[in-house]
Formats: sequence, C-alpha cells, structure tokens
Amino acid sequence: MKKTLVSLSLCLLFLNNIQAQNEYAGTDSIVKQLGSLNAFNVATIADTLTRRFPDKQKKARAIFYWIANNISFDLKAIKSNDNRKVDPVLVIQSRKATPLGYANLIQEMCSMANIRCLTVDGYVKNYTEEINNLSDDINHSWNVVQLGQSPEEWYYIDAAKASGYTDKKFSTFTREFTSEYFFANKTLFNLDHFPDNSAWQLGPGPKSKKEFYALPVFSSAAYIYGLQKPQPVTGFLKVKTKNTTTFSFPHTSNATIASITLVTGDEKKQEKAQAMNFTDNGSVITFNHQFKKEDTYPVRIVADGKVLVQYFAEVSE
Repeated sequence: MKKTLVSLSLCLLFLNNIQAQNEYAGTDSIVKQLGSLNAFNVATIADTLTRRFPDKQKKARAIFYWIANNISFDLKAIKSNDNRKVDPVLVIQSRKATPLGYANLIQEMCSMANIRCLTVDGYVKNYTEEINNLSDDINHSWNVVQLGQSPEEWYYIDAAKASGYTDKKFSTFTREFTSEYFFANKTLFNLDHFPDNSAWQLGPGPKSKKEFYALPVFSSAAYIYGLQKPQPVTGFLKVKTKNTTTFSFPHTSNATIASITLVTGDEKKQEKAQAMNFTDNGSVITFNHQFKKEDTYPVRIVADGKVLVQYFAEVSE
C-alpha cells in the first residue's frame, strides 16, 4: 500500500510538471504561426493576437510571446540610455526597442485587449561589477498586469528580458526566449528587479535601492529553475582561503538537476569550471566550496550549463 501511494505521488508530480510546461504551449504555437505581421499597425497586431483567446491571461500571453520573439534590442539607444523612440508606433515600425519601448508596447496592446497593464520603471543588475554599485539612473522597465480585484491578482511581465540578452558593450543582441518572465515568480522577480516606485513591488523584497544592489546577480536560468532567496544573500563575498563557504539555493523546479559547477574569473581570465558535490532534496540545492586563490573575481554558479546566479568574491588568507 505504501509503495502504491509513493508511485501515485510520483505520477501526480510528473503530471503536474507536464501540465505546467504545457500551460501556454497552445497559445504560443498559434502566435508563432501568425508570424511577424510586418504589414500591420499596433492596433491590428493586438487584435490579431488576442481575438481568438477567450480569457485575459491567454490574451496577455499572446501579446508577450509575440513581442518577445519579434522585437529586438535597440543596441545604440540602450547604450546611450536614449528613450526618445519608445512610442509603440515607432517600436512596431523599427522592430527595435529599449526596455521602456518593450514595456510601452506591452501596455498599449494589453489596453487594446481590455487588460489593465502598467509600465514600471526601476533597476536591474546584469553583471557582477554592478554589485554594491548603485545606479543613479533608472536602467530598466517592465510591466504589471491586473487580472482580478485582489492584490494577489497582479502579475509581473518582462518582455525585454524574455527576448534575449546583450554583451557588456551592447554591440550584439542574442535572441533567447525565456518563457518564465511572463507572470514571473514574484519572490525571484523582487530579488532581480527594484521598482522606482515601491508601490509596484508585488510582495516582499528589498526595502531600499542599496539593499537591492547588495544582492547577487540573477540570470534567466534562475527563473527556469524557480530559484528563491539564496544563501549567501549578499552578492559580495569576503572570504578567507582557510574557510569554507556554504551555498544554498531554494527552488521550485521539479526538473532534475544533474550538475552544479562553479566558475571563477572574468570572461577573459575565466578559470576551469569546478564540479560541485551538491545535494538537492527537491526544494533546496546545497554545496560547500573553499576558495583557494587569493584575489578578487566574479563567481558564477552554473546548473546543467546554465548560469543561475553570480557573486563577486574578495579572497584573502
């Protein structure tokens, strides 16, 4: 009887995982078949994307999926922090946008579909050099969407992050769609984004910009695995070579993680990845590491080849 219950529980877990993976598969497939819709204006695109979906969540998903897969980063504008061409009409014409342009287009199309959606300006960190280095200027924008009357029925959307990423010099854009930036996990999102207006922090998160910039840098794979608040919680690690540092990463993923590696050094002086002897009880990944090289350098935690989170270490005797 006990074995039967265990088998049933495993089957239910497997089915729930498949259901979560396929939640938007049908919507995404329909939108993908519609193509780039090059000859259409904003209103026609919004109507074409949403008319066949009965509920607001799928309408919002259709808008998000199309924008994340058909709008590219405006590298020149992002590099110079130029937000003059963020009007949805101009974004559709050029098919390029800054994060504010992505967010404005999401908001406009959602409004046309009768979905309450607002643009939020704030801050994100993309590289370890930004840890504890507070930005004076807003450097990112995203959306909050309301589907119901309760506070719990507000959701995050970040179409810019979902579309891909750039290099540090903003010279190239690599398209890499990340589904999980739609109705993103609020706990992780609040560790990764800090709104200029605290009213748009949905749930617990850093209380100040200083506290936010002290956190590690979270990558898109952190959303795929449903990473939660890690330990160490501070992004700057001041450690001794004789001591051991414990890393702990709560997560919500049902996926089996086969390997965890730790990589030190910047891109030009990157050390060989070190395989970690880790444990994963299904909800928390844990491992220990002793930093033996005295220096200051970035530290990347990698799960199955995907960067999860980044720290910056100062290692001394």
